[in-house]
Amino acid sequence: MIRKGLVTSTLILIPIAIVLTVFSIYSLFSIKTVTVDPKLREISGIEFDKKQRLWAINDSGDGPILYMLNKDGSIAREVTVSNAKNVDWEDMTQNQFGHFFLGDFGNNDNDRRWLTIYKIENPIDIKTDTTKAEIIKFTYPQMEEGEIKPEDKNYDLEAFVEFKRHLYLFTKNRTKPFDGITKLYKVGDHAANFDAELIGEFKTCTTLEKLCWITSAAISPNREKLVLLDSTSLWLFENFDGDNFFSGEVSRIDLGIITQKEAVTFYDDNTLVFTDEEFKGLVGGNVYEVKLDQVKRNVIKYPQQNDSERTAK
Repeated sequence: MIRKGLVTSTLILIPIAIVLTVFSIYSLFSIKTVTVDPKLREISGIEFDKKQRLWAINDSGDGPILYMLNKDGSIAREVTVSNAKNVDWEDMTQNQFGHFFLGDFGNNDNDRRWLTIYKIENPIDIKTDTTKAEIIKFTYPQMEEGEIKPEDKNYDLEAFVEFKRHLYLFTKNRTKPFDGITKLYKVGDHAANFDAELIGEFKTCTTLEKLCWITSAAISPNREKLVLLDSTSLWLFENFDGDNFFSGEVSRIDLGIITQKEAVTFYDDNTLVFTDEEFKGLVGGNVYEVKLDQVKRNVIKYPQQNDSERTAK
């Protein structure tokens, strides 16, 4: 009887799993807009310039190059940052003047002590195929000398935004055991060496690290909405107090099937654009669009906590 019950349960669960998988695939690909040029198969950061043209960067392995994309996803233009290296470029953001910031701060092994952000001029003002950057350096004061303990490995970084003349950095958690917390640090937006200031933290989930890693961030043009990206979700923060981004409301937006989603930005205050990396030519390598006034949100409300303990339960 037990064996018969298990068979019956399996026969019921398999169709349900198939339906859920199909729905998950549809949820993502229904919002796809274009496929990007194969040269950007490891796209890790995107940003729209002041003329609403999309720019992108690749992860490590490429040169210090920005790519401007046509609306069909093909490459329209390449600009090399002449005094930069692409050790591990992971995200892009911009200030309200249109200056771009390029984050060379990937730190998979938690062994890079000084990390780099390149600040370049507004791309609409770049007239040649090269530009030069201001160089911002920072380190984590909490990072101990020597090998980092597994439970402390929260110094990888793939996400940041500019807000009121500062840069806000959201870590990619690699702790073991995995606790799902992204830490928020703050540095200046100009050429200097900074000690990153720890100002808060937020817990996404703990089900599986690759589902919960924060891989990109974006802030709306009106500076009233913040978004964090992971492999399955957009985390939307609104009604926050100053730069206390985790003090207001947070909504989770389900993005369907798991792909390696690595870059997000705002097109306007209501429209989010994100991309995923290509995986062996099977999935990914696409641009997707989400309208905030049309998408379903799971709103999570939680009480204000102190600066070092802001988490969403």
